[in-house]
Order: sequence, then C-alpha cells, then structure tokens
Amino acid sequence: MSSAPTPAATADPWERFGWLMGAIWLVFLAFPIVAIATSDEQPVWRVLGICGILAFGASYLRGFFQISSQDTWDLVVRTGVRYLVLLALITLALTPLVGLGALAHLPYIVALGMFSLPLAWAFGLAGAAILTAILVPLVVGALPETWYFILIITLVAISTGLVRVFEERGHAHRAAQADLALAAERDRVARDVHDVLGHSLTVVTVKAELAQRLIDTDPARAHEELEQIQALSRVALAEIRATVSGLRVASLADELAAADSALADAGVQAELPENLDVVDPRHRVLLAWVLREAVTNVVRHSGASLCTVELGSDLLRVTDDGKGTGGRREGNGLRGIRERVCAAGGTLTLAPGPAGGTVLEVTLD
Repeated sequence: MSSAPTPAATADPWERFGWLMGAIWLVFLAFPIVAIATSDEQPVWRVLGICGILAFGASYLRGFFQISSQDTWDLVVRTGVRYLVLLALITLALTPLVGLGALAHLPYIVALGMFSLPLAWAFGLAGAAILTAILVPLVVGALPETWYFILIITLVAISTGLVRVFEERGHAHRAAQADLALAAERDRVARDVHDVLGHSLTVVTVKAELAQRLIDTDPARAHEELEQIQALSRVALAEIRATVSGLRVASLADELAAADSALADAGVQAELPENLDVVDPRHRVLLAWVLREAVTNVVRHSGASLCTVELGSDLLRVTDDGKGTGGRREGNGLRGIRERVCAAGGTLTLAPGPAGGTVLEVTLD
C-alpha cells in the first residue's frame, strides 16, 4: 500500500491547503444544477435536486478537510473510502432528476479518490469513471452530446494524478534526506565520542598505572596523579556533553599540551613544535583532532620511546620509533580521522618510518 506523509509531521503546504486542489473542481457542479433548474420537474423536485447537489459539494469538501487532518495513511484511506461511498450514493440518488448530468459528479469522485486511496486504487477508480462516462451515454445513445464529460474526467485524473505522484516523490526525497542527515549526525557523534573518550581514557589509564607504581615510593606524586585523573575525568565528561550537543571544537594548542602530558606519563620522549602560527587557521581544528588520535595511538599501541610532531601550513606529521603497525587493520579512530581529512579535501597516509616505527602524515589543500 502506498504511503503518504502525515499532516502533523511536516509543514508541506499541501498538508494545510491541499483542499484547494479539490475545491477548484466545484465549478463543474454548474452542469447538474443547470440541468435541474431547467428541467420539467415540479419545483419541489428541482429544489430537492439542487439541495442534493449542494450536499454533494459540501460532502466533497468535507471529505478533503477530513483526509487532510488524519494522522496516519490508514486513517486517510478509511476516511476517503467513507466519503467516496457517500458521494456515490448521492450521485445515484440524483440520477433520476439530472439524468446524464450526474456524470458531472465523477470528476469529484476521481479527485477525492486520487488523494485518499493507494495509487493503484486511485488510477483504477479514474479508469472506471472514464469507462462509465463512455458506456452510459453510449447505451442511451447520447454519447455525442456528453463527450466533454470524458475529457473533463480524463483531465482531472491526469492533473490530480501528477500532483499525487509528485507529492509522494517529494515526500520520499525528504525522507531520504532526513535519513541521510540522521546517519551523518550519528556518524559524527560516534566519531567525536570515540576521539574524545579514546584519548581521555588512554591518558587516564596511563596516569592510573603511574599512580599505582608511585603510591608506595612517592605518595605525594601519586596523590598528584590521582588529582589529575579526577580533573581529566571532569574534562572528558564536559567534552562528551559538548560533542553530543554539537559544540565540541578541538584546539591545536590544547591538544599539543595534552600530547606533551600524555607522552610524558607514558614514558615517551616528545619533540613538539613550539610555533603554531605556521599552521593555516582554516586547518587548525582538523589537525587538532588528528593530533589527538595520533598521540593516543602512539601511547596505546606503539611501544615507542620517541615521538616527533611536525607542523606546516597545511601539514601534520607524527613520527614514532615504535614497533609499527604490524599489518593491523585500521581501527575506528584512525578511520574516523581519515574520514575527517577526506571530507576536508586532504589526504592521510600511514607508512613505516625510515628507522622503524610509524609515520602518520596529513596534507591539506
């Protein structure tokens, strides 16, 4: 069954003013009204007939209002079917008074059906209406005089059918865009949370191990390390909250300071640049994220004794003398910063160092 957007879920103008597409067809009620007003029937029957046509028009508009106010497509279909049956019954009741003028009611039934039924049913209903407009006059020998009903019903079916198809395609497109945006936001949050937690937990682990070793030999230093662990935990919690709310922005200066502390705690000698002004301001946030992940990997996996960080206008290079990647697959963190770099139009390479270890290099345009 075809689906349709719920009125409460979107601000699509059709949701509020879709009944106008149905109201414009009310002009065709002039045909049966004129037929009754000029007939030879008694005045009472003519009045009743005109009242019946007005009731038909009112029911038709009411049907459009009702289907536009439903919250689910199933309710739209049920409401549409009820009003279509009501319109058909009124049309049959008026047929003895208006004769072939009752064919003027078919465009309304087609229009309402097109916006309240699954597409296959709606087009089937339109086909049945066109067939009725052909066969009934043909049977009574009045087809030449009623050809315009066939044209009107066909035009209504085509126009409303196109509106319905375009509306559904637009809804499908908006839904796909919303899904893509949700997936991108989910990936962003997952990547940022990994970057924040991965680095913070690595540093906390290193400091906890250091405090454990110092607790007997240097209680004051151990106490200092524990205080730093508490501070890091609070910072990490704040960063996670900022990440989830989309406010997290990395600072290259802060990440260099954090890298110096993390490498020192892990017993890795650090050679870090002092001048950050060489870095293009456009690239500093991205390079800060890359530096955070690179240093985290050096501390966690490399077993290095020396880590060197080099910065250029559009360059970051992190070199260690550790055991290298050993053919390991990229983890989520490295894959995340590669996605960040590629999204910015840059390249990230990971290669063995000239004397062992690993060289991670990022270049940006």
